[in-house]
Amino acid sequence: MPENLLEVKGIKKYFVKRKGIFGGKVSTLKAVDNVSFKIGRGKTMGLVGESGCGKTTTGRTIIKLYEPTGGQIIYKGKDISGYNYKQMLPLRRSMQIIFQDPYASLDSRMTVADIIGEPLDIHKLASGKDREDRIKELLRLVGLNDDHASRYPHEFSGGQRQRIGIARALAVEPEFIVCDEPISALDVSIQAQIVNMLEDLQDRLGLTYLFIAHDLSMVRHISDDVGVMYVGQLVETAPSEELYKHPLHPYTQALLSAIPVPDPKMAKNRKRILLKGDVPSPIDPPPGCRFKGRCPYAMDICGEKDPELVDVGSGHHVACYLINKDK
Repeated sequence: MPENLLEVKGIKKYFVKRKGIFGGKVSTLKAVDNVSFKIGRGKTMGLVGESGCGKTTTGRTIIKLYEPTGGQIIYKGKDISGYNYKQMLPLRRSMQIIFQDPYASLDSRMTVADIIGEPLDIHKLASGKDREDRIKELLRLVGLNDDHASRYPHEFSGGQRQRIGIARALAVEPEFIVCDEPISALDVSIQAQIVNMLEDLQDRLGLTYLFIAHDLSMVRHISDDVGVMYVGQLVETAPSEELYKHPLHPYTQALLSAIPVPDPKMAKNRKRILLKGDVPSPIDPPPGCRFKGRCPYAMDICGEKDPELVDVGSGHHVACYLINKDK
């Protein structure tokens, strides 16, 4: 079993909201609440869930673009959750992020050479001719040409812009990359190209990914392990094939039933699980399971306390009282 590059223990990220005329009433938005998982070196952890469930906030908190409210972020055996800006600076080389929107994540006033060269300048990795050669090498690595270096982001398509974002992330030779929905803004054919490129780069450079996405089929393809989030909490984690073949949490079962099947006969006989009710607000949530209002199997205990994520064998963890009746 590979060494864990990253281990997250009970991580929390709360945003405080003040209400009222004088801001006297305080509400807490629990964007990420008590999330725990591990990622082995050279492996990919997929993170899925509907919009607003805290996937992106989890990724940004792990690399400390957001300061965690609580919990531990153990990276290469060291707890970095309390690190300040100066302590984090050397680690920024090792931890990078590919942003969701290739249109918004690149500065339109900078050339591609400036965008990719900026991290090289910040970390003093190359200058002069070496810097120029490194930029060209990175462009070739992501399937672009040397002459693209002098152009501006608006001259490229969405897929090409995302490749520029990937080249920028790779510039400092990271070990861990948060892929924050890197394919959601792209069309299907370009999505396949980007995912294939990420897999190829992982094999060549030994990268470790946290892959955040909505496309459940794509997550199954690229991930070694998958975590399912719902309103700021992790409800189920398992090895990829295990989760897709034997989903245990009612929310995971409903999510997987929504994956389209290409065979019309199979699709006709397939039963879709339709959830009733609305997604609860993460602002001052009541105690108990967040899914209880939409769950067809909800029991009294579901509204009393949060279910714990418990190992049910084969690396499969689930937070549900249907499975963990003693917990």
